[in-house]
Amino acid sequence: MLVNWTQPKHVFIVCGKTDLRKGIDGLAAVVAENYDLDLFDDSLFLFWGARNDRFKGLYWDGEGFILLYKRFENGGLRWPRHRNDAVQLSRRQIKQLLEGISPLPVKRIKPAPNGHLY
Repeated sequence: MLVNWTQPKHVFIVCGKTDLRKGIDGLAAVVAENYDLDLFDDSLFLFWGARNDRFKGLYWDGEGFILLYKRFENGGLRWPRHRNDAVQLSRRQIKQLLEGISPLPVKRIKPAPNGHLY
């Protein structure tokens, strides 16, 4: 599991910034208090902090929680900062995230003030 990010049945990205000083209990509380998701359903939760070259993961392996910490030495991640939800990622989106491509791109088209798109 430490190498294969797609092994868990569910992989959720917690959008926005999370205080990465939090440990297992703090990150579990973030999920439990803010999202209607089951921490114990073969789910990996990924959290991003202020820096784009690192993230933490929280995973229940059936016996206890595993806290993962990943830091890239040659680049960074494109984490969705403009959202405040937890989104389940597909295998393709996990691969994009680990390649530095935002798995949840921000829409760049904005409606005109009168409501019409040009």
